[in-house]
Amino acid sequence: MTRIHRLTLVLTAVSAAALAACSATTEESSVRRGDQAFAQGKYEEALAEYRLALRQGADDALTLARVAHTYAVMDRVDDAGSFYADAVQRDSTYLDEAVSDLMRMAMEARARKDYFAMASAVDRALKMRPGLGVSDMALDLARHYFQRGEYGRALPFYQKALAEATDSAPEIIFEVGQAHEEIGDCEHALVFFERYRTMLPRWKRSEVDWYIGTCSFDVARDIRAKSVITDQDLEAALQMIERTLELGVPRNIQAQAWFEKGDILSDLGDCSGAMDAYAQVRTADNPGALLDRAQARYDEIRFGRGLESFRSGRCR
Repeated sequence: MTRIHRLTLVLTAVSAAALAACSATTEESSVRRGDQAFAQGKYEEALAEYRLALRQGADDALTLARVAHTYAVMDRVDDAGSFYADAVQRDSTYLDEAVSDLMRMAMEARARKDYFAMASAVDRALKMRPGLGVSDMALDLARHYFQRGEYGRALPFYQKALAEATDSAPEIIFEVGQAHEEIGDCEHALVFFERYRTMLPRWKRSEVDWYIGTCSFDVARDIRAKSVITDQDLEAALQMIERTLELGVPRNIQAQAWFEKGDILSDLGDCSGAMDAYAQVRTADNPGALLDRAQARYDEIRFGRGLESFRSGRCR
């Protein structure tokens, strides 16, 4: 190795060491200037200095937490949440500070009716600390997600709200039923709709009756769509269909409900009951093509294989 080559290597090493020392000093200076600006309430200036320190190579949890807390003071939820997540990942001792700041932002956002920011802050806090209590924000969170069509996310908060509800409990119960219905869970929706119905005077039940009639019909259809159906399943489906018919709503599915009842009773071997149900199709509003199908089933039981069906326990 030549003398010039050796000198080049030495100078390169010395320069690299000097740059590293200078960088460390610069980072510390940026953080110190940021702290001074923060103490004076100059949050934009403080943030600029802290971000400068990050760009200069500082990636320790304390610097990240400084950035996050500054964003939190400035009510920038998503930025605060992102930097707190990084800080906590490096050092879990910052978890309490992160959750505290996020929940404070959530409550302040709620106070000014900024429910999107409230939900975002709570969501980030829950990701850091699952099972965290949301105080009295549960109902607002549930309704926020419900209105956005995120019914699955709304339901856990509705359950929390129900556990703490007093005067507004009937409305919450109805909304929980609607949320279940929206995600296609009519079986659970019916529990809440029926409960809500008992809390209302007769003259105010039309809306919930519509939901009950619709969900009962859908549950019956789902039962009958199973690949293997027992008599117990058929009895459960019959109970659901009879609830739809009892309420008489929705009116546009009453003909189909009578037809479904006829099919269920036929499968159960109640041929007389099946004939009566098929006969009722003609009395429902706008039976359409179901009228001819119901008449055909009626005639099949009465004039076709009815006797054999009686012997076998089934009507067709």
